[in-house]
Amino acid sequence: MELTVYNIKGEKTARTVTLKDEIFAVTPNDHAIYLDTKQYLANQRQGTHDSLEKSTISGSTKKLKRQKGTGGARAGSQKSPLFRGGARVFGPHPRDYSFKLNKKLKKLARVSALSYKAQENNIVVLEDFTFETPKTKQFAEIISNLKLDGKKTLMVLPEVNQTLVLSSRNLPKARVTRARDLNTYEILRANNLLILESSINEIETVLSNQE
Repeated sequence: MELTVYNIKGEKTARTVTLKDEIFAVTPNDHAIYLDTKQYLANQRQGTHDSLEKSTISGSTKKLKRQKGTGGARAGSQKSPLFRGGARVFGPHPRDYSFKLNKKLKKLARVSALSYKAQENNIVVLEDFTFETPKTKQFAEIISNLKLDGKKTLMVLPEVNQTLVLSSRNLPKARVTRARDLNTYEILRANNLLILESSINEIETVLSNQE
């Protein structure tokens, strides 16, 4: 697959890049995408939620009333879940939501997601650039020049560039990531991928080396 390289002004350059078919033109596997996305979201959960059950809530265990002769049901203590301020029944407790997937499946999910973006013509190859200082306005102008206003964009860098990260941080629909950190969820979440020219080789190297 061959794509034209654009500059930051949104103009086509005379250069083109060739994307590997084994990464950008495979038959997508939806189930692999589902599992990888599920794992990513599960790993983001802190799992620190907790609730008070009868054994942990504070309160007297004294009988609230005599057990028989009242015409109503027996009441054990004020910690009963039936009363206001009482304990919770089978409430959540701290737990780890993360789970493992094998490398081959995760690779299949990533190349499937990239292939979907390639099929939909939602990949833009951008020539390498950087800013001397963080400039949100300049970053927004690049998005506008590429006619991607109002769309969720994910810019893929060959390596960490703090200046570009800070420049994009105040734009709610723009995200920046390193090629090595590219994941299925972020690929599918974005409407368009802005891949810096030197990032393509990094993406292909990372995904080709995963067994």
